[in-house]
Order: sequence, then C-alpha cells, then structure tokens
Amino acid sequence: MRAGAAAMAPMLIGVIPFGLVAGTTPAAVGMDWEAALGFSIILFAGASQLAAIDVLSRDGSALLAAVVAWTINLRMLLYSASLAPYLAHESFRKRMGASYLMVDQNYALCVTRWAEGKGDPKGRAWFFIGGGLLLWSAWQLATLAGALLGETLPDELPLDFAVPLVFLVLLIPAINSRPAAVSAVVGGAATVATVEMGAGSLSIVCGAVAGIVGGVVTEIVLHRRAPSGPPEPLEDLG
Repeated sequence: MRAGAAAMAPMLIGVIPFGLVAGTTPAAVGMDWEAALGFSIILFAGASQLAAIDVLSRDGSALLAAVVAWTINLRMLLYSASLAPYLAHESFRKRMGASYLMVDQNYALCVTRWAEGKGDPKGRAWFFIGGGLLLWSAWQLATLAGALLGETLPDELPLDFAVPLVFLVLLIPAINSRPAAVSAVVGGAATVATVEMGAGSLSIVCGAVAGIVGGVVTEIVLHRRAPSGPPEPLEDLG
C-alpha cells in the first residue's frame, strides 16, 4: 500500500486542480457543498460528475443524469477487463472493494507497472488499493475546498485546463510503441468526430472502441510483416 501511494503521489499535481473544478461546478449552478461532496464520494469519477451536474443544472431528471454518468463510465468496464488477469488470484471480496477505487490514474499506473512484470503478484491488490486511497482522499479534500472556496478563487485561474491535463499526463507515457501511437491517434480522432456528429457522452465509448481496433489491427499487420527469426537448432539425437 505504501508503494502504491508513493507511485500515485506525483499524479496529484493534476488531480487536485481537477478536484477543485469538481467542487466549484456544483456551487456555480446553485448546489450546496454537501451535494458537491456527495457527487465525489458516490461517483468518484470527474468527467461523469461534471456531466451529471450539467444535466441536473438544465432541469434534467435524476435518471437521465445517472444514465449519462453510466455511459461515460463504460470505459471502466474496459479497464477492469484489462486488469482482471493480474488480479484473478485475489478473493472476490478484495476485488470488489478495489473496484470502487478504479479510476483512470490508478488503472494507468497499475497496468503499466504490471505489464512490465514489476512488483510482487501477491501484493498487486494492496498496491492498487494504496494508490487509490491516496487519490480518493486528495479528490475529496479538493472537491470540498472547491465547493467552500470556489467564490474566492480568481476567475483568471485556469482550473478548467486541469481536466485535459490530467488525461494527457496518463496518455503520453503509455505511447511507447507504434500500435499504442496508432491507438491514441485513431481513438482521439474518433472521439472528436463523434462529438461533432452529436454523439454526446457516447463519443468517449466510440473513441475507446476505435482506438482498441486501430491498435489491434496495427499490431497484427506489424506481426505479419516482421521477418521470421533464425530456425530453431535441431536437437542432438546422438
């Protein structure tokens, strides 16, 4: 848990401003600090929090706000499927507890580390939980600070820039191969295109699927073009 928290600590530089945005946005549309903190505790996902708050501020129903949040958070389904092989040996109870802490930063940190074979497999769940708990605590405190102090923050403070900055910090280290680069470009282009076509929250899912397909196709093509290695030596039967 200590190792997970230590690895997560540098990411708080981008998470804390994002949390301030998650706290100031409800206050800006007339919600109190309890509502802002409730969103962060129950949802614990910045993009879906902001989308749900936007729906409610436009007199949308609670059900519609929940559907929008669920749609945006469909990416968590992909995240959990990606991490499942690394945590399959853990108990069901521990995996369910860890799932609450599934966020973009924690996923990116762990999947990169475990794919490289780093860390003791027996401690993976605790590493995930340690990093997630630190991020969760910082997120709640930042949300509360934003809700209580939002009106005192200067308008020229570029808090909104923290949202794309958080995801760029996760993206750049992950582009370490040609399939990863193609996946990033295709996924980003598909997301922008579907937003312009009016897909709304579904654009995130469309971009994720397009990125996965682009990366897989690129990997298959590169594998087929790769020259075969030298023949295996024959066994000495004498």
